Amino acid sequence: MKFDPSNAIQDNLAFGEFGGVNPSITDSATYTFLSQERMEEMFDHGIKGCFLYSRHWNPSDRYLATALARMEDSEDALVTASGMSAISCAILQICSSDDEMISENFLPKLGINVNFIDITDLDVVENSITDKTKVIYCEGISNPLLEVADIPKLREIADKHDIKLIIDNTFSPMLLSPIRLGAHVVVHSLTKFINGTNDCVAGCICSTKDFIGELTDINSGASMLLGPVLDSFRSASILKNLHTLHIRIQKHSENALYIAEQLEQLGFKTYYPGLHSHRQHELIKTLHNSKYGFGGMIAVDFKDVETAKQIIVAMQKHKVGYLAVSLGFYKTLFSMPSHSTSSEIPEAQQKKMGLTNGLVRFSVGIDHDIERSFDRIKKSLKKLELI
Repeated sequence: MKFDPSNAIQDNLAFGEFGGVNPSITDSATYTFLSQERMEEMFDHGIKGCFLYSRHWNPSDRYLATALARMEDSEDALVTASGMSAISCAILQICSSDDEMISENFLPKLGINVNFIDITDLDVVENSITDKTKVIYCEGISNPLLEVADIPKLREIADKHDIKLIIDNTFSPMLLSPIRLGAHVVVHSLTKFINGTNDCVAGCICSTKDFIGELTDINSGASMLLGPVLDSFRSASILKNLHTLHIRIQKHSENALYIAEQLEQLGFKTYYPGLHSHRQHELIKTLHNSKYGFGGMIAVDFKDVETAKQIIVAMQKHKVGYLAVSLGFYKTLFSMPSHSTSSEIPEAQQKKMGLTNGLVRFSVGIDHDIERSFDRIKKSLKKLELI
């Protein structure tokens, strides 16, 4: 039977302490032992179902991690206090000083060298690997230009050089299943689509039992030693929201496709993997779980910064949504990446990527009447005499 992440979550029944349909929330930072010998056994090699200290594990985080592992079809998972802490822990568990990785641009200050490249150019990826490279890291669907990673081909490259492939699946939960496509490790910012209500910050790492075990090792695990603990009440809240993710992703995708098609028809350069004009449209059709569409993110190039600013202000005024930097909310959120979430990228690199000052990123909401919402976008464009 074909894998479906929604079915995998729904088949994961977790009962509360007294048989409740929601797991009980464990409001404890530390846990008791009946003997010193039992505690020593826990330190030596761990005991399934036994908890020591919440920086290591707590039952509420374990419930959420189990559900996320089901969703990603990984052997195990770990939840953290933010998406960035999930990324940091995963990379630092693999890389040491003087190692190298292919992708992002923070770790050189820790002695880990980074090659920031076009992940869609497989020849460049392979040619950038040296004998010090330990990781290829990229997004399944990239921020903000919505490029699609060829995960199976990247896994082939990783295997050839005996390195790890880490995929950030924040933009594409359920519609991409990176573990099944070849990723060694998957990370998410749970803050975004998975939680969906923009009321918390959280992250997760999905991988093999061995890798999660390394991360949580009491003496040497990156998550254990760095301590990005997710509060148990937040774990419980995210777990409840996770059970509606399949419905929300389908609606986000349906609405985003409509908005993207309409804006493209009006003549605006629109980036969305579901459009036939997207250069990787055929690729994503071979990778995605088709019932969940192509995702809720689109980007539109309005050419110059002042026009983009005016459009954003007009759309907020006409109640299309909010000017905000996050994504995955039930209302549409829009921002200018070159002046917000991607502003740390050097200007020359932005130009090379095709990231213009006039680019506006939309996280399209789950509006019931998307045609009504688009009429408001058109009203904004007409007021500025752009259509």
